[in-house]
Amino acid sequence: MAERDVSPKKRFSINTRAAVITLIVIVALIAIFSGFYVVDQTEQAVVLVFGKFSRVSGPGLHGKLPFGIEKNYNIPTQVIQTMQFGFRVEQPGVKTVYSKEEFPEESIMLTGDLNIIDVEWIIQYRIVDPKAWLFNVDMKEKNIRDISQSVINQLVGDRAILDVIGPERINIEVKAQDMMNAIFDSYGLGISVVTVKLQNIVPPKGDVQDAFEDVNKAIQDMNRLINEGKEQYNKEIPRARGEASKIIEVASGYAVERVNMAKGDVARFNAVRDEYRKNRDVTRSRLYIEMVEDVFKDSKGTDLIDRNLKNFLPLKNLQAEGGAR
Repeated sequence: MAERDVSPKKRFSINTRAAVITLIVIVALIAIFSGFYVVDQTEQAVVLVFGKFSRVSGPGLHGKLPFGIEKNYNIPTQVIQTMQFGFRVEQPGVKTVYSKEEFPEESIMLTGDLNIIDVEWIIQYRIVDPKAWLFNVDMKEKNIRDISQSVINQLVGDRAILDVIGPERINIEVKAQDMMNAIFDSYGLGISVVTVKLQNIVPPKGDVQDAFEDVNKAIQDMNRLINEGKEQYNKEIPRARGEASKIIEVASGYAVERVNMAKGDVARFNAVRDEYRKNRDVTRSRLYIEMVEDVFKDSKGTDLIDRNLKNFLPLKNLQAEGGAR
């Protein structure tokens, strides 16, 4: 069997055709893979044409011009991002692991009454304008940190140390959020601060912190004693008021009783007076006998006689006998 002879020219033609086909396949694959992009549910994509802004795309699968003519940059617009100041979180979770490194350049500041205080805080923000976030400001994280530190330093510097630690915490958080958003908007940073939360607020470590803890302990003792005094006050005052009301009611009852007795005495006196006017001798004798009876009602074995001893007058015995009958 004779061997088939392939000329060099024909061999070159076959190799060229294979290379072209391979190149076409590669170009087609590149076009396919570079002509689509996916945007997650938590993102928005900023699409650029030759480096110039074109559009913003929402979540889903989208097409674009291949070969780098259009490029997409996915921005996490629905993700709440957190930034810590004065401390760092190494591992978030149920048991948060904090970094042992300290950041005094962020947290040490001066209060309005010239006390030094260590303030740790966090901010949480969300990207609301992906185009502004991508183009308007360079070194975004540094700008966010610098602005946040400036605002907190200003608010702490306007207040006394005890106000910062106690009643003004919430007020500082609210005002800090408003001030940061106003500055970020003026810079066109494209973000919105959703939370400013003060964390640990203490004096610097050392003698200052020890002295401050002594002051706090004294204040707590003072508040405890005040609360105990109020508790005793609330217990004793109602009891005293109850006793006072009771005494007033007894006095009122006694006054009513005395008035009624006086009215009764007046009515009885008026009745006797009317009878006296009708028959003076009989009424006088009756009053005399009643008076004598009242005087000697508790006496036993007593006989009454007339004033001149002319007549034996056992009035009391007769009345006693009459009462027995």
